[in-house]
Amino acid sequence: MDPLAAAMRTAASGLEAQSTRLRIVSENMANAQSTGTTPGADPYQRKTVSFMSELDRVTGAALVSIDSIGRDNSEFHVEFDPGNSAADEDGMVKLPNVNVLVEMADMREANRSYQANLQTIKQARELISMTIDLLRTTG
Repeated sequence: MDPLAAAMRTAASGLEAQSTRLRIVSENMANAQSTGTTPGADPYQRKTVSFMSELDRVTGAALVSIDSIGRDNSEFHVEFDPGNSAADEDGMVKLPNVNVLVEMADMREANRSYQANLQTIKQARELISMTIDLLRTTG
């Protein structure tokens, strides 16, 4: 397979991986304040994304894919809020282990990676189009 097709395949795998990463970051941010539903219950647990590299045997291109979507095992934040329905007998509420600043940074990085992969596909398409135009004029 030609190098342009391999580049497009690699970039497409990157788009898919970063799209999943953005979805997970969005879930984390949406649930940053989600407490448990019963007193003392665990709140939302932050999700994490792990990538892996693999070789496409057909194109010979190095691809990226999702290895796993896991859970962040760091401790939950605890806050005194006796009026909360999730408060334990001491008035303490467990809050998610989601740091919105970390999620924003992760979102920005995923967005930039997504844009870079998209730009790679656009440039490969442009090169293919230019090659076809050259073949038309010389043929």
